[in-house]
Amino acid sequence: MKIETTTSVSDADRAALSEGIVRFNHECVPDLEPESAEVRYFVLARDEADTLLGGIRATCFWNTLHIELLWLSPASRGTGLGTALLQAAETKAKALGMGLALVMTTSWQAKPFYEKHGYQLLSTIEDMPKGHASHYLHKRL
Repeated sequence: MKIETTTSVSDADRAALSEGIVRFNHECVPDLEPESAEVRYFVLARDEADTLLGGIRATCFWNTLHIELLWLSPASRGTGLGTALLQAAETKAKALGMGLALVMTTSWQAKPFYEKHGYQLLSTIEDMPKGHASHYLHKRL
C-alpha cells in the first residue's frame, strides 16, 4: 500500500473520491436527495450607485440552508441590512423545501447577531483559529 499526501490531485482521482462517498451515502440512505439537487445562491444588497453593500453566499442541501458567509460593508453594519439579507436567504431556503439552517461564525464575527435571529449554539471549538473560537449555530426554518 502506498499513502500519498499531495496538494495536486488528478480530475479522475477527485471524481472517484466524490462519486465514492455519494454512492456510499445513497447505499446507507436510499432516499437521500441527489447531489444535483444542491442549490447555491447569493443574496446581495446594493446602493443606488450599484455599489455592493453586503451579501450572503449560501448552499442548500440535505434539507439544510448552509450559510457560508455573510458580509456587510462597514457603513452598512447596524442598519438592519444584515437582518434583511438573512431573512431573504431563509425565505429562499424555505421555498426550496429546507427545514434547517446552519452557520459557522467566529468569536470576532456575528454569534450574537445569529442568536438574536433565533439561531441556537450547537458547538464551540476553541483555538480555531488560534487564539479565537469558532461557533456552530442552527435554526429550524
